[in-house]
Amino acid sequence: MNLKHILMKFVFLIMVALCWQSAFAAGEAKLDPDNTVYKRMVTQGPASPFIETLYKCPVTVANHRLSSVGKITATDGTVIIVPAETALQKGLGPKSVDLYSECAQITPKNASEVSAKDVPVVVVDSDGEVITGYIVADNYYEMWVNGKLVSVDNTPYTPFNSAIVKFKVKRPYTMAFLLVDWDEHLGLGMEQFPVPVTEKTSQWYPGDGGLIAKFSDGTMTDSSWKAQTFYIAPLNDPSEVVEKGNVHDTPLKGRVHPFAKKPDCKDQCFAIHYPIPENWQSKRFNDLNWPRAWEYTDEDIGVNALPAYTRYPEIFSGARWIWTQNLVLDNVVIARKTVR
Repeated sequence: MNLKHILMKFVFLIMVALCWQSAFAAGEAKLDPDNTVYKRMVTQGPASPFIETLYKCPVTVANHRLSSVGKITATDGTVIIVPAETALQKGLGPKSVDLYSECAQITPKNASEVSAKDVPVVVVDSDGEVITGYIVADNYYEMWVNGKLVSVDNTPYTPFNSAIVKFKVKRPYTMAFLLVDWDEHLGLGMEQFPVPVTEKTSQWYPGDGGLIAKFSDGTMTDSSWKAQTFYIAPLNDPSEVVEKGNVHDTPLKGRVHPFAKKPDCKDQCFAIHYPIPENWQSKRFNDLNWPRAWEYTDEDIGVNALPAYTRYPEIFSGARWIWTQNLVLDNVVIARKTVR
């Protein structure tokens, strides 16, 4: 290669570097470890609902809220489904089998009344071992094993339910959960709290999420899992979200109730969204540089009075509630664990 070609290549590399530096400075792009661009998308105000609810409880219960789905357009023109595009919305399955469900009138009094005998086994590997799992998600989960969908939460919002799953797989295997803290104010990351306190806190209430799960092979949710957030709201300003490598953080907002700062923007609040990467369900997906999950207590999650969980302490013994670093503002989360 002659000197002219070397100089041209050098100039080209400098120009590419300057372009990326400019994009980063504007907050328009970030690179993951595989040099794939994941942009932040900014929305403001409410979404337009196009699905009234994904589930209607067939009986009258005290706390049934509609699981609506909406669309909102980001400042860059991207149309985003909120709170998330889910397997339930697409009609995919299998649907979850109830451990506890007021709507299905399955309410065992304690762990001794719970049986997984009739739960169907989803086969991932025909020569694998059968694993039984117990799951509680606030609010919605869908569970994938090695890229195969094994359980879709049949009650996406409320009343709070819990589920049993069985699957047959060989080690090592990877579990991937899509988790959604559902909106009632679609696109704003807020709900209408069922207990009226004041207009400010009850009608425009940032909820919180959470996942706890335990499996018969000894696997359980804890901080060894990976967890990444893809929808952060409500925000007074997009600058409240700070990207540090692969961490999407809100360091000044408080991470749990009652310390989380409730914004006063109401229907003018902002939200930050990130594209959910392709093949996030796959065991080959690279989550190496994703942040670890954070562990939370029953008090943090606010489940001390929820029988779908509290009636069965033996079933969930040792497992920890997990989410990302902000239990209140992070609304769509993917959690992953490779079991070896």
